[in-house]
Amino acid sequence: MSPFQIMALYRLSFRLRQTVAYVRPLHTSGCGQQQGALAVESETRQEPFSIFRTLENDPACQSEKHVGQYYTLPSAHIHTLFPHGLPQRYQLQVKTFNEACVMVRQPALEVISCLKKADYSKPAPRFLFYGVKGSGKTMSLCHTVHFCSTQGWLVLHIPDAHLWVKNCKELLPSSYNASRFDQPLQASNWLRNFRVTNEHFLSKIKTRQRYVWTKREFTEEGRPLGELVDQGISRVKSSSDVVGAVMKELRLQSGQPEAGFRMAVAVDGINALWGKSTIKKEDKSPVSPEELTLVYNLKKMMKNDWCGGAVITALSQTGSLYTPSSAHLPQELLGEEGFDSMDPFVPVSVSNYSEKEFESCYLYYLDRHWLQHPQTRTEEGKKELIFLSNRNPSTLERLCAFL
Repeated sequence: MSPFQIMALYRLSFRLRQTVAYVRPLHTSGCGQQQGALAVESETRQEPFSIFRTLENDPACQSEKHVGQYYTLPSAHIHTLFPHGLPQRYQLQVKTFNEACVMVRQPALEVISCLKKADYSKPAPRFLFYGVKGSGKTMSLCHTVHFCSTQGWLVLHIPDAHLWVKNCKELLPSSYNASRFDQPLQASNWLRNFRVTNEHFLSKIKTRQRYVWTKREFTEEGRPLGELVDQGISRVKSSSDVVGAVMKELRLQSGQPEAGFRMAVAVDGINALWGKSTIKKEDKSPVSPEELTLVYNLKKMMKNDWCGGAVITALSQTGSLYTPSSAHLPQELLGEEGFDSMDPFVPVSVSNYSEKEFESCYLYYLDRHWLQHPQTRTEEGKKELIFLSNRNPSTLERLCAFL
């Protein structure tokens, strides 16, 4: 379908809205079972007809026919699943548009398809989203994490690993290992968000060993994992060690017959674990990521020596330290050590928008009245946006913010 035909359909949809308020979808929520007939019901609470949206909001039911269309992320899922995981500019967009919409794209569908077919009695498969800056790696990761959550998985999400290796407000020597350093503020903040996302698991999962924090404080074997998390939140000084204990418990129990859960370990900016740090010691010498308790324990989660889940990661140039801005391939950002540590993994390329995806995004911005300049509604204006953005999602969003 040509862009002119798409624009004609878009204009037609606005005219139709004045006469046909709502349309019942052809598919039910049960993953696309066809209904007997198409009926018009003004009483239903479905979304108005449009060519850039899909009414299929369950990631498990989305397929290639939905590529390029936006689905709505329920507000309840945003507050629980992504208390700290969505990009800052996307959060601003959600507030502005008063809705959270995610475009269905091929990279996320590819990983979701693999997760559906995986054998979870085997070591955890590892996936790596990579691509040029601003191509949508983080949103593809979030789309996949949303799928895991709707399937009832426990989600261990690190929204930006680079924040753990730079701009540390408080660095303390580890009380457990003198050669490492704790980051209590980052650790306690992560534990709070982990508790929000996985509240329903914390009372079911029991600890398998005894943990001693101080002479008077300890967590006995067989206690709910929630007690361990609360210990790290209430006693900030021991929060880094608590993060390590939580990760250890989950890694050991995942995939066990009595565990009753699958686990998705999702890390954005995975290359930070093998990069360089801006954190300094008291003698002004740099701290290597390996010396940080949080990074040390997170690296253990990246190994595929556990089963019952998957490792889903994304590279990031935005916070990558001391690397060329043009670098985007796994071997460039991970380095030799990181590449060898992650191998074997499934590389998933995230490219700029296709013609169809760009058109969908363009129509979505028009629908949300985000493009106010009259010239943007013309073919010449649209071509200029294509030229200036090169169909890069991030660049397009920033350009449109000024129009």
